[in-house]
Amino acid sequence: MATTAPVHPVDEVPPARQLAAFGLQHVLAMYAGAVAVPLIVGSAMKLSPADLAYLITADLLICGVATLIQCVGFWRFGVRLPIMQGCTFAAVSPMVLIGTTGGGLPAIYGSVIVAGLAIVLLAPVFGRLLRFFPPLVTGTVILIIGISLLPVAGNWAAGGAGSADFGEPKNLALAAFVLAVVLGVQRFAPAFLSRIAVLTGIAVGLAVAVPFGFTDFGGVGDADWVGISTPFHFGAPSFEASAIISMLVVALVCMTETTGDFIAVGEMTGRAVDPRSLSDGLRADGLSTVLGGVFNTFPYTAYAQNVGLVGMTRVRSRWVVAAAGGILVLLGLLPKLGAVVAAIPAPVLGGAGLVMFGTVAASGLRTLAEVDFRGNHNLTVVAVSVAMGVLPVGVPTVYEKFPDWFQTVMNSGISAGCVTAIVLNLLFNHLPAKGGTEPAGAAGPSGDGSAQGGGSAQGGGSAQGDGSAQSAGSAQAVGKSREEVV
Repeated sequence: MATTAPVHPVDEVPPARQLAAFGLQHVLAMYAGAVAVPLIVGSAMKLSPADLAYLITADLLICGVATLIQCVGFWRFGVRLPIMQGCTFAAVSPMVLIGTTGGGLPAIYGSVIVAGLAIVLLAPVFGRLLRFFPPLVTGTVILIIGISLLPVAGNWAAGGAGSADFGEPKNLALAAFVLAVVLGVQRFAPAFLSRIAVLTGIAVGLAVAVPFGFTDFGGVGDADWVGISTPFHFGAPSFEASAIISMLVVALVCMTETTGDFIAVGEMTGRAVDPRSLSDGLRADGLSTVLGGVFNTFPYTAYAQNVGLVGMTRVRSRWVVAAAGGILVLLGLLPKLGAVVAAIPAPVLGGAGLVMFGTVAASGLRTLAEVDFRGNHNLTVVAVSVAMGVLPVGVPTVYEKFPDWFQTVMNSGISAGCVTAIVLNLLFNHLPAKGGTEPAGAAGPSGDGSAQGGGSAQGGGSAQGDGSAQSAGSAQAVGKSREEVV
């Protein structure tokens, strides 16, 4: 009898009931971040409430489409991993500047379309750079991603940045209650419930929040039942050189951040990201960004908060996140449903976010545990990279006196730390040492982590070796994948 090949966990399709529950969990994890970008940009440009609502529904619709492209994929578009897509925060400052200095939304959308096309064209180039992302660099970047997201969860737990009751004990108490529910469900509940611990925590937290007056569903009644985003709703795009240049810088930042997210999810799911799949994933980012410019929204990238959810729940199916994309499409077409989700109070999301984002940081530490730090400069690479990544998170105004293009790159802790890790890894582990000899650790087991992976399955069961072997076509795992345990 013929035997069928086992299905990789990434390609497994859970039952419909689980797909819906797991997918909704991913939507709730990223919803606040997704709607924040159009809210910030629209408010800065003093758009009317109707236009703001239009931006949000358009954003949710394209978030869903972008997620489906990334997870399901077609031809050479899509990394085909459980990756959630959303508007990037790296573009907020440049877009506000473009929109408020005379260009308006048409200039924003013109620059977004050009940036998306640039990402599509540059994707193969980035794919060839995977050899410069050994475990030393990827572990550092994943750690920085988690640390950079923790202040977001902290702001949510305190009531949401800018809220009138920010920091009130009741907000933090609600967040702590949700965190306790998530941990309790994960520890004591049956297997299925433990995998939707975040969704359960949010549901219980919302049930507690309503009678205590934490939320108001008044906006649900005001929302329309159906809303469809049409191309170029705010007018034909205009193409201004200064706007395009600033958005191209954002595109490079997004590609760097997305590469880190892809590698993190690849390690968590046991399916290593190779140069081809990295290129396909970045190409999907570019296509989604072009669609964003056409359908009245903004640049798209992988959402790191959902990376933490994959690691925490150990649900590795890309079809779960595809289901989340389908839910987002519905929310974009049915504004009343979107208003219901938007009514979830920030402290509820904060309690769930603390464990999700902490999981990302812990995954980075586990990847770094695979790196040898003896007799080399690897500790320096990690130390300086983490410091550069955390600096703009701890001191948000540290670069405010610098040019806009510099702020666009360095104000993102993820991109700042990623660039630093790549440069320092090249400096200490790839460039020849004094006298033309090999750099310390470059050819032995105490190297940058690139020498460790000459075929063994590293980083939580992924087949990630030194990356140089991957670019030569040997990215397949020769070791046995082990189950992801967080």
